[in-house]
Amino acid sequence: MTTPLPPAPAPPATSAAEPADTTAGTSVSPTARQLWTRSRALLAAALAVLIFGIGYAALRSGESHGALDPRSADPAGSRAVAQLLAAQGVTTTVVTTTDEATAALGPDTTLLVAVPDLLTAHQQSLLHSAAEQSGGRTVLVSPGPSAAEALAPGVQALAPADTRTLAPQCSLPSATRAGDVELGGVEYATSVPGADSCYPSGGNPTLIRLPAAGTGDTVVLGSAGLLTNDRLDEQGNASLALQLLGAHPELVWYLPSLSDASALDGERKSFFDLIPDGWSWGLLQLLIAAVVTALWRARRLGPVIAERLPVAVHASEATEGRARLYRRANARARAAEALRQATRDRLAPIVGISPAPDPEALIAAVAALLGGPGTGGGPDPDPGTLLYGPPPSDDAALLRLADDLDALERRITSTERHATP
Repeated sequence: MTTPLPPAPAPPATSAAEPADTTAGTSVSPTARQLWTRSRALLAAALAVLIFGIGYAALRSGESHGALDPRSADPAGSRAVAQLLAAQGVTTTVVTTTDEATAALGPDTTLLVAVPDLLTAHQQSLLHSAAEQSGGRTVLVSPGPSAAEALAPGVQALAPADTRTLAPQCSLPSATRAGDVELGGVEYATSVPGADSCYPSGGNPTLIRLPAAGTGDTVVLGSAGLLTNDRLDEQGNASLALQLLGAHPELVWYLPSLSDASALDGERKSFFDLIPDGWSWGLLQLLIAAVVTALWRARRLGPVIAERLPVAVHASEATEGRARLYRRANARARAAEALRQATRDRLAPIVGISPAPDPEALIAAVAALLGGPGTGGGPDPDPGTLLYGPPPSDDAALLRLADDLDALERRITSTERHATP
């Protein structure tokens, strides 16, 4: 005698179509309190970083405000040397563009370039051509390798050097009169005939004077410290600064500006030209690392491996959770097909058909076992519509389908049990 199978469970359909008041209080969407609890640590960290950045920028801006500006009284400014020069009859004019600097050059003018490394190659070329023909003096403050090569041909910037008290060790009158000064910053080398190399640090000079055509010359300073307000009164800094900058009655103090229109003339750079060389290699390495990480963490292709669940989940809870997901996604068709497939799998062995039966064979076998009135006293439902029909149009239809499938299975099970001797 065939052991009767238990009635087909239909929790997915029932959960998907249960009354609104039962599920209205259970929401899978996070509440405002939950969102705040999850994100407050991240928000606090972001706020701390923002406050630290603003504070650090404010402190740093106070330190570097007016650096090498003859109008600034800050420690890094140069107002003190400008006032001393004014007392000696030297007029200081501040310019911020290359056109203003070249226009002010002349045989009675000293041009001081505060930050030569900020100039583009085009600006450096214009400035060198104008200064070479002016017959005056050009003072370059701590130029790097490219700026030194462009503005003072024959001078090479070698290596950084500590700023400390150095002796002249040369025959340049300005240096011998000033004596020991605080210099360093950058070490230079030159092979220009007649050049004066002073204040060596580690065997290389930190001040070089190059003679030019006529009465002009070019002075390369390795450090700007002796021109600043807080270091001017140290050693012979003031004496050397006044002699270098006060050789002519006019002093043009050039503070390069990023808004100078001449920086764009003669060269048009793309975005990639502005990226330093090292960054390109860094980006390539990051790209390779990202590809390797993606391959490492990507989904592996292979057989499915069954693993034990870390916790035991009741079947009713899993069924209810799946039903709620179906309901939230309005997946009535998928829920209905799951119910029908489960019913077909259970009915196939009862009616004597192998698993995964042919639809027509299963419908015929089920219809043959259905005899007499239905469970409600009326005609039996069509097995083909129940087992292979269209998806329900709404939740109510899905609920009726679940009830009809359950009734069909109970009817077939009861009929088979009575028919078995």
